[in-house]
Amino acid sequence: MLRRDALRFLTLSWLTIPFGAASAKDKTLIEVWKSPSCGCCKDWVTHLEANGFKVAVNDTGNNSVRSQAGMPQKYGSCHTGIIEGYVIEGHVPADDIRKLLALKPDAVGLSVPGMPVGAPGMDGPDYQGRQDPFDVLLIVGEEHTVFSSYHKN
Repeated sequence: MLRRDALRFLTLSWLTIPFGAASAKDKTLIEVWKSPSCGCCKDWVTHLEANGFKVAVNDTGNNSVRSQAGMPQKYGSCHTGIIEGYVIEGHVPADDIRKLLALKPDAVGLSVPGMPVGAPGMDGPDYQGRQDPFDVLLIVGEEHTVFSSYHKN
C-alpha cells in the first residue's frame, strides 16, 4: 500500500511541473551573439534563463554570425542565437523555441524581425505594459511562414 501511494505521489508531482521546467543538468544550451551595450538583448537572455535555457553569451555583435548561419538579412534583429542547429533571430519567446525543438522542422530557424515592443526583452517597465502585435516567423531558405502570432485583441 505504501509503494502505491509513493508512486501516485510521484506521478502527481510530475504532472504539476510547469511545461518547460528543467533541472540544471537538463538545460538546453543556446549560444547568443549580441552587442555588449544592448539592454534589450540582455533582457532577452534573462528571459531565456528564467525559462530553463542555459545561455552562453558572445558580446561581439551578431551580423557575421547571422550571415554565416544562413539567416537572411531581411529577417535580422539585434541578436542571434544558435540552438541545436537552428538560428533564433531577435526577440523570440522561449515557448516558441521549445516548440521548434519539439517539432524539428527542416528550417533555418525562427525570427522576430526588428524589435517589437512587448516581445521578450522589449517588455520591461520602460514600455509601460505596451504590447505591439508581432509574429514569430519560421524561416525556410529565403522564405517564411508564420509560426506563432502575438496580437492583442
